Amino acid sequence: MASVNKVILVGNLGKDPDVRFTPNGKAVCKFPLATTDQWTNGDGKQERTEWHNIVVWGKVAENCGQYLAKGRQIYIEGSIRTRSYDDKDGNRRYVTEIIAQRVQFLGAKKDSAGDQEPDTTLDDVSGTGSSGTDDTPF
Repeated sequence: MASVNKVILVGNLGKDPDVRFTPNGKAVCKFPLATTDQWTNGDGKQERTEWHNIVVWGKVAENCGQYLAKGRQIYIEGSIRTRSYDDKDGNRRYVTEIIAQRVQFLGAKKDSAGDQEPDTTLDDVSGTGSSGTDDTPF
């Protein structure tokens, strides 16, 4: 039987993107993305914010680092990946991340530094979004 691992999110960056490069020169960009649900019940208006760890690879990662900033609204398509690592005390830690294959910039750019944004839809057409975590520099 076939399976599907597909995520679509629209949210706001929780902080500026962090771009680093693997030892072999591949860009990887990480940032938190907030999505908020709102509803009304007997207690009045309610709200819940979920935080998602986003990872973007390659040229798309470089563009995210250059053109995105905290608070910017974006659309993400990708897949869920959970990885584990041992922290400095030797404890096993687990991290769930969204590996983005498509990023679309929404809303207006916050600064007017004169940089021209690329086409606002950025796709990882090389398939590098499925890279293993062995090269992850952070």
